[in-house]
Amino acid sequence: MDPPRTGVRVGAMTEVLAGFTVAVTADRRRDELAALLERHGARVVLAPALRIVPLADDSRLRTATYALLDNPPDIVVANTGIGMRGWLEAAEGWGLGEALRNQLSSAYLVARGPKARGALRAAGLMEAWSPESESCAELLEHLVRQQNSGRNAGSHVANTKNGLAGRRVAVQLHGEPQEEFCGALAAAGADVVEVPVYRWAPPVDPTPLQRLIDLITNRLVDAVTFTSAPAVISLLRAAGSDTDAVLAALKSDVLAGCVGPVTAAPLRKQGVPVLAPNRARLGALARALIEELPRRTRTLKVAGSELTLRGHAAVVDGQLRPLPPAQMAILRTLATQPGKVLPRSELLAALPRGADEHAVEMAVARLRAALGRSSFIQTVVKRGYRLRVE
Repeated sequence: MDPPRTGVRVGAMTEVLAGFTVAVTADRRRDELAALLERHGARVVLAPALRIVPLADDSRLRTATYALLDNPPDIVVANTGIGMRGWLEAAEGWGLGEALRNQLSSAYLVARGPKARGALRAAGLMEAWSPESESCAELLEHLVRQQNSGRNAGSHVANTKNGLAGRRVAVQLHGEPQEEFCGALAAAGADVVEVPVYRWAPPVDPTPLQRLIDLITNRLVDAVTFTSAPAVISLLRAAGSDTDAVLAALKSDVLAGCVGPVTAAPLRKQGVPVLAPNRARLGALARALIEELPRRTRTLKVAGSELTLRGHAAVVDGQLRPLPPAQMAILRTLATQPGKVLPRSELLAALPRGADEHAVEMAVARLRAALGRSSFIQTVVKRGYRLRVE
């Protein structure tokens, strides 16, 4: 007789991610993103890939600020919200806040994305232009185009000179040197002043990130979220010799969710398909995952019941049944060839290294109990096991 059913019904919208595991690599706003996902039933793994460190020695920032006050910029590139806020707050601390805002308001302000725009507007400043793609490439193309066309509608740049030639351009850096971007501006004739406000650093405790790398390579997470391109680079760098295995997982079984196209660029360069919302917002990223992950499930008719595989759980006739990794691995392997008898050796390959055929038998027995249906998996004597699909 089959044991009684247990589990959580997953029909409600609030549990649309029940059974899925999502990793969050953000640091500053990790709790916000985790809460959005957990609210819909996801299991969340927190593994910050980077941390933002304000410059302990702000002499470079102070020097750059004084240089811009003495010789005002024609163009200011605001890369990040946290960077612009940090710069303005530091200037306030030095008694230069009003003077800096006055100089910025007289310049042609370019905001790379919505966060930078928000920081400018919060300071009473208004951007003149912002790239739709939020990419430095589009931003660079826009500014360089001014040099060739000599047109800069409504800007301060077109008053006496064409485009960037001889123009003073202040670039608020986003955590690390932007050699390619700043070099291209300089090559176009601009006098570039780099404004360093903070830098990226590895997480204080690298253990969660290393554990996440193991989870990715073993397909024990369903999605990994990124909110910055440096976080992507940091994870791949931390993977070391496992980088190819991480990329292989992200190209197949593990969904990469990025907050926007700039964040997605390092993964797309590696050929990884990326889920990125149209609007670069955490809420939009969460909604994209809420829509996409359930589409990646597989539903079968097994022994008169509806069986859906989702993440770390199976859903049996609407009842969520979380499964340990070994049992989930056996079920997924059987479901790849539903109805076909699979030998123990093939199922053994799905289990962690060191397991033997007895471990296969134990995993199958526990899987039957966890699913609440012994009839789901048929034993074929001397041959193996099959999922009893209709």
